[in-house]
Amino acid sequence: MSNSPATSQQYKRPLSVTIRRLLSYAIRYVIAAILILFAVIPALWVISASLNPAKSLVSGTLWPKDPGFTNYIQLLNNQFFPYQKWLLNSLKVAVISSSITVLITCITGYALSRFRFSGRRNLMSAILILNVFPSILAMVALFAMMQQFGMYISWLGLDTHGGLIMIYIAGAMGINALMVKSYIDAIPRELDEAAWVEGASYWQTFIYVIFPMITPMVITIGVLSFISAYGDFIIARILLKSADQLTVMVGLMLFRTDRFDQDFGVITAGAVMAALPVILLYIPLQNYVISGLTAGSVKE
Repeated sequence: MSNSPATSQQYKRPLSVTIRRLLSYAIRYVIAAILILFAVIPALWVISASLNPAKSLVSGTLWPKDPGFTNYIQLLNNQFFPYQKWLLNSLKVAVISSSITVLITCITGYALSRFRFSGRRNLMSAILILNVFPSILAMVALFAMMQQFGMYISWLGLDTHGGLIMIYIAGAMGINALMVKSYIDAIPRELDEAAWVEGASYWQTFIYVIFPMITPMVITIGVLSFISAYGDFIIARILLKSADQLTVMVGLMLFRTDRFDQDFGVITAGAVMAALPVILLYIPLQNYVISGLTAGSVKE
């Protein structure tokens, strides 16, 4: 009889632990569901408005009663706003800038990781310090620089895609080079030495040994650089002026400020179409992006 209270307590303790665990899971799932709703409902609302013939953001239901592609047809057939041209401009700028960014940052990261030269640590410290300041502080300087460049090199001046691409590359090189450097630091140097023994040069070692092993980081930098350049508005709005040179993000603003200030159907249709390239790029490569970000954040 004396052991019965202790026995009952032993049965109650696992039960209380189970209840606390289930309560913890329930709270987590509720918070996750709320966050998902906050992320999904606005996107569904924009898609619904783009399919709504009433051309309004305010409707009685989340999904329109008579959905159609009227807004998309009006967007693509507009004579005053070349939306297809803007979309191609954004894709061109984003693809070229992200490709060059990947090439330069991979080579720079390899040099910072494998070579020891004077000023190496100071260079990495300068990169970190420069990335502390927001890019908006350099807007006036960038505008003046592009204006001066345009006087000598026409395709690098104001209202050119070349100048915009150069700014995107310069802004993405610093922190991405350090990410590649951190990723390569985790690769054993013995692999480089084995390649050197076989007669490989530094360049061959990088191409055939190191580069295949940093594929997740390469894809990560490429995807993030593409999204950053494709979705930029401020720099493109400052540098680009003519209608044929505008990117899609700047062009969408013209729909809002011109005669379409009440025609939200066309605006939302443009926003949906502008989001498709990013979605189609990120979904098949999301595992590589996650792997590159997590693996590059630690040093083994």
